[in-house]
Amino acid sequence: MENIASSQEACRKSHHPDSVKKDLTTRLNRIEGQIRGIKGMIEKDVYCDDVITQLSATQSALNSVAKLLLEGHVKGCVVDRLQTGDEAVVDELLVTIQKLMKK
Repeated sequence: MENIASSQEACRKSHHPDSVKKDLTTRLNRIEGQIRGIKGMIEKDVYCDDVITQLSATQSALNSVAKLLLEGHVKGCVVDRLQTGDEAVVDELLVTIQKLMKK
């Protein structure tokens, strides 16, 4: 039974409009640049408080990406699965929200 669930999860895909994919990709590229910048700051022995400020900004940017994905997930995937009678998606969603709230 576990193998079936794992294979179903592996096959699941989201269906984001191209505009959303572009927005997410742009945000993630910016975050990637921020991470490289932070790494450079560490290598150059930049003042700790300045590095922490950049880390905070990067975490905020990651949280924004997570919020956009969560919104799309709820409005798309969760609604679709509920309409097909798959109520297990509610438990899955609660676990996902708990993971996001730990940060």
